[in-house]
Amino acid sequence: MREYLKFYIDGAWVDPVTPKTFDVINPATEAVAGHISLGSAADVDRAVKAARRAFETYSQTSVDQRVALLERIITEYQKRYADMAAAITDEMGAPVALAQKAQAAMGQAHLQTALSVLKHYHFEEQRGSTLIRKEPIGVCGLITPWNWPVNQIACKVAPALATGCTMVLKPSEIAPFSAQVWTEILHAAGVPAGVFNLVNGDGLTVGAAISSHPGVDMVSFTGSTGAGIEVARNAAPSVKRVHQELGGKSPNLILPDADIKRAVTNGVRGVMTNSGQSCNAPTRMLVPNARMDEAIAVAKAAAEGTTVGAPDSGATIGPVISKRQWDKIQGLINKGIEEGATVVAGGPGKPDGLATGYYVKPTVLANVSNDKTVAREEIFGPVLVMIGYDTVDEAVQIANDTPYGLAAYVSGTDVDATRKVAARLRAGQVNINGAAPDFMAPFGGYKQSGNGREWGDHAFAEFLEVKAMLGFAPKPAAT
Repeated sequence: MREYLKFYIDGAWVDPVTPKTFDVINPATEAVAGHISLGSAADVDRAVKAARRAFETYSQTSVDQRVALLERIITEYQKRYADMAAAITDEMGAPVALAQKAQAAMGQAHLQTALSVLKHYHFEEQRGSTLIRKEPIGVCGLITPWNWPVNQIACKVAPALATGCTMVLKPSEIAPFSAQVWTEILHAAGVPAGVFNLVNGDGLTVGAAISSHPGVDMVSFTGSTGAGIEVARNAAPSVKRVHQELGGKSPNLILPDADIKRAVTNGVRGVMTNSGQSCNAPTRMLVPNARMDEAIAVAKAAAEGTTVGAPDSGATIGPVISKRQWDKIQGLINKGIEEGATVVAGGPGKPDGLATGYYVKPTVLANVSNDKTVAREEIFGPVLVMIGYDTVDEAVQIANDTPYGLAAYVSGTDVDATRKVAARLRAGQVNINGAAPDFMAPFGGYKQSGNGREWGDHAFAEFLEVKAMLGFAPKPAAT
């Protein structure tokens, strides 16, 4: 049983202003795995004030000092790597292998990426007699989700530290254990008091207090589009910068000349990974009608080969995060069936032998048109919909016919043709033929998938203000 009842403010573990304990549920067992305290606006105010005080000195640190700090954090992260993976398994029910090889690995990768960028980043540029400086924006409010918990913490905290900002983090209250381990790592690495602060709590209370606080200079939020809208509303009166990475309903365009077995199998795996709880999952598979029967057979085999089970069972996927999320997914699967979709694999209910835990059958729905509910709404579970098309132009139109634009995927044998299709897709990141992740590539979305970018050097811009110093270099005297 994990007991994390204190917040981390101004370099110390402190009691909440008003105690309020919250049960954290392990979704694999449906049992209480630990407790945290839920914070209040008063706790946020205390943390923001600490961050503002710390900004006065931390913003003036040198690049070399911040490089040394990130190096120490990486060293401490490596020491606690197994603890981080175990925390993610406890809070998410994530398979042990996924927690170790993917979830925990992402946190380390973002730290190393930020370190690499910082060593070569140009914070000043001379243009004629004007000096252009990039300076830390100030106190940052960071609000992170539960689906890739330490990934989202790291890809915000690492560039904020690297650029000289101070911050207040609110992780998801339903997956807070990894944030606790993360905070212990930063404390052990010697992050100066007040530079990093942690306040647990829910979105309506702590999230709203962070996004509306006049002492916060920018807020970076990852979560649902609906919650992102509320963050922007709360931030508007103080005109603070708002960075958002929101929902997705990403198309996976299988071109007519694609290797169907490879492309469809990879597409199914991409949806099922992490129990479908990835905002960039390729959940709409667009297939030529002439090859649909072949694609359905491949998708069925891939989905039925996706094992579901307890974290230590060796299964491919574990549960979804909560009863609420399980109910939502079941409702959408049933809605798809009501609207005429064909169940190729999976379907409603829990997998056989898994009565306890929020487990969902790996599901494929075919004969779906792009106007149906399951093609429009983000399901956030292991559910793939297959949509047919006749021409590539039609496929591109279907792919772009969504309020989202976080990611897109395209597969084809003709490299030039595939690249041309990728260029037409309205999404912040397009994956061509199953490319591996690139931690230097910007990550973020078009349309209702958000604004701004994370990952690599593009992440730094979110935490920097730009100052032009005119006359910095006076013109030489006339001779």
